[in-house]
Amino acid sequence: MNTPASPTPPASSAPVRLLIVDDDPLVRAGLTLMLGGDQGIEIVGEGADGVEVEELVERLRPDVVLMDIRMPVMDGLTATERLRRRPDAPEVVVLTTFHADEQVLRAIRAGAAGFVLKDTPPARIVDSVRRVAAGDPVLSPAVTRQLMARAAAGGRDDRADRAHRARRRFGQLAEREQEVAVAVGRGGSNAEIAASLYLSVATVKTHVSRILAKLELNNRVQIALLVHDAGLLDTDDGGGSHLG
Repeated sequence: MNTPASPTPPASSAPVRLLIVDDDPLVRAGLTLMLGGDQGIEIVGEGADGVEVEELVERLRPDVVLMDIRMPVMDGLTATERLRRRPDAPEVVVLTTFHADEQVLRAIRAGAAGFVLKDTPPARIVDSVRRVAAGDPVLSPAVTRQLMARAAAGGRDDRADRAHRARRRFGQLAEREQEVAVAVGRGGSNAEIAASLYLSVATVKTHVSRILAKLELNNRVQIALLVHDAGLLDTDDGGGSHLG
């Protein structure tokens, strides 16, 4: 997440409708104060536990849910998994003090479009919410490195099985779609992918949409994970911190 925070959107732009879910009332208050002061974000509600999320989403219709991981009744990862099964699910940014590998992978496989730590500077959290709402998933650099390392981890048999499954799914894509998928896995933005493959940005977006539909994936972060599972990238290439 090395890009600078986005500029304040013009007055004509609809603000991002944000739901904050965290079991700590002080954290919720701090996030509301920090994020609610941005012109481009409207805090539409708060939740104290993952068990409340689906009802709140149904009633408040947020664009993005900022979700804590550790909550007493239903944790944020379970809540994300349930929420992302909805056909009209909002995007989810997982916000936590923890960054264990299993949590990162589970959040991403569940369909979370972003994963940032609570010690991330406020401007970066604001930027993450805006970018995710715009369909531009983000991961912090530390989380990206962990994800790529974890994707390459496990026993030899586990890696081989995972790679076989991923390659079989990857084979469902047309040749150009495969090229775009690999470029997404390398962390390229739409503009960067368009330039490298001599395509228009609109064509790249179309290919990404088709990839998501064909492979039944939630977002570009999951495309990147599939590409890494398939062993189509060097595991030590850094991966990039911007998967958008």
